[in-house]
Amino acid sequence: MILVDAGPLIALVDADDRHHRACAISFAAVREALGTVWPVLAEAMYQVSDVRGGPAAIWQLIERGAVRLLPLDEEDVPRIRELMEKYADLPMDLADAALVRVAERDGIRTVFTTDRRDFTVYRLKGSRRLAILP
Repeated sequence: MILVDAGPLIALVDADDRHHRACAISFAAVREALGTVWPVLAEAMYQVSDVRGGPAAIWQLIERGAVRLLPLDEEDVPRIRELMEKYADLPMDLADAALVRVAERDGIRTVFTTDRRDFTVYRLKGSRRLAILP
């Protein structure tokens, strides 16, 4: 599985986004399952609220199973909080912390993101880096 951050979701549905082409090419080439978490979905929905058809297009990605929603629960909260405190100088937002937590928890090693600056800094437990698409 590959985790999806808000940036690619936004870029996929907004043809004017500077990352649109690269994300569309990567999205079409990916053969693994894609997954995301509710904080990412909320961030993406907010960012495309002014894009005609943007929210509907993101919902379609979820509804047709192109991007799966992965669970978060109370057991994830302490690690998410720890990550946000550790990377407070960036600062790490809830969506990024949730993605890193799910990567650690589920053994996922790749993230589809336009946020290379932050995701090259983040480390999984054991000091492992996530591979980044595109």
